Amino acid sequence: MEDKTALHVEELSRALGNEYKEEIRAELEKLLSFKVPLEEAKKTVINKFMLKSSSVVHVKDLVSGMSGFEITGRIINIEEKNVVVKDEHRTIFSGSFGDITGICSFTCWDDMSLKAGNVVKIKNAYVRMWNNRTELYFGKRSVIEKLPDDYLGDIDTSSLSGPKKLRDISSIDALASSVVVIIEMYHRDVSLKGKVQTIVEGVMADETGKLPFTSWIPLENIDIGSFIRFESAAVRVFRGVPSINFNESTNVELIEYPTELPFTLESASKMPEPSLIANILEKNGIFDVIVIGDIISVRPGSGVIERCPICNRVTQKSNCRAHGQVDCVSDMRMKLILDDGTGSVHVMLNSELSEIIYGKSMYEAEKMVLDSISRDVVFEDMRHKLTGKYIAVRGNSSRNEFGVTIVAKSAWYPDYDLKEKVGSLIKRIDGKGDE
Repeated sequence: MEDKTALHVEELSRALGNEYKEEIRAELEKLLSFKVPLEEAKKTVINKFMLKSSSVVHVKDLVSGMSGFEITGRIINIEEKNVVVKDEHRTIFSGSFGDITGICSFTCWDDMSLKAGNVVKIKNAYVRMWNNRTELYFGKRSVIEKLPDDYLGDIDTSSLSGPKKLRDISSIDALASSVVVIIEMYHRDVSLKGKVQTIVEGVMADETGKLPFTSWIPLENIDIGSFIRFESAAVRVFRGVPSINFNESTNVELIEYPTELPFTLESASKMPEPSLIANILEKNGIFDVIVIGDIISVRPGSGVIERCPICNRVTQKSNCRAHGQVDCVSDMRMKLILDDGTGSVHVMLNSELSEIIYGKSMYEAEKMVLDSISRDVVFEDMRHKLTGKYIAVRGNSSRNEFGVTIVAKSAWYPDYDLKEKVGSLIKRIDGKGDE
C-alpha cells in the first residue's frame, strides 16, 4: 500500500506544512484499510492535521483532532501517574490547565518540570478525547516556554463554571451554570446499587440552543414551561454532546417572572435554523442541529441489513460478535455523506427515515432482495436513485476519528428556489456569503 499512497502523502505533507510525514502516512493508510474512499480519507487527514498548526488558540477553541497549535495558560494542578502503555511502564503528568476562556484537563507524556501555578506557552500541542472529554496533550515534541507569573492572571474557576449560554457549554466544561426554560420533561425509574430511584430527564433551552438534562434530585414545582436558574451542575458528555446533570451539589431555582429574559418558551422550543456544515465541523458535538445539502455518496452498509435480536448489532452471515449465531431480524438503514459546499458530514438514517428518503418501504426492499437473491440490490438502487439528491436532516452530531456524524431524528426533501440557491452559492464563492 505504501507505493500507492506515497504521492498522496507527499501532496498532503506539502499542503499541511506538517513535518510529521510518517504520522500522515499512517493515518491515511489506516483510513484506506477501513475502505474509506481516497478523497474522503484525504479530507479527513487534512481536518486532523491542518489544524491551525501555526495559529494561537484558547481553551474554549479546543476540538478533538487538533494538533500543531500554540496555547498559553496556567497549570492549575498537576500530579504524577504511573501507567502501562503497550506493556511498558511509563510516568505521565496530568492535571488541569486554564486560561481566561476556560479550563481543561491535560496529559504530558514527559517530565517537563512543571508545577502547579506555572504559566506556560505550549507550541505543537494536540487534542484527543479521553473519557468523552476534550483533553490537551503535549510532550517531548512540544516546545514549552515558562512565562512570568504576572503574564496571566489567576484563573477564577468559579467564574468559568458559569453562567453560560447553552451553546457555550462544551466537552471541556466540568461544571456549568445558566438560566433556561424546560421544554421537555419526563420521569424514569432506574436501578442504582440495588435500589430503584426515580430520576427526571428532559431538554432545556435558551435563545442559543438546547441541551439534554438529567436530575438526580427532586425538582419541586418544576415542569415543562418552567424557567429555572441552576448553578454548579455537572457536565457529562456522550458522543461529543454535553448534557447537564443536577445532583446534591447543584442549586436549582425556579424563576417566577422571567420578563427580562431574551427568550420565551415558544421561541426556545422552535425548530433550529439550518447550520452550515463548516460550523458543525468545528464542534465535538451539537444537540439538535439541522443541515441541508446534497447526497454525494451512499455508503456501503446501506440497504437491507440483519440485526441481532438481543443487542441490535448488525450481524454478518447471521453471526453476532457478542452472541454468536442468532435468528436475525431484518432492518433497513442508509449511511450517507452530505455536502453543502462548506464541508461534508456522515449521516445515519434508520429504517423509518430511510423509507421517507428512499421512497420505498421495508416490505418493497425485502421483496427486491428475494427477487434478486442479493442484498446488494437495494444498496445499488439507493446509490443510483439518491446520489445528488438535495435533502435536509435533523439530529445530533458527534465526532470520532473518521469525522463528524449526524444520527438523524428526522429527514425530508426541502422546498427550495433553485435560482436563489445558485445565487447563494455564487455569493459564497465570491466571499460575500454567510460566514
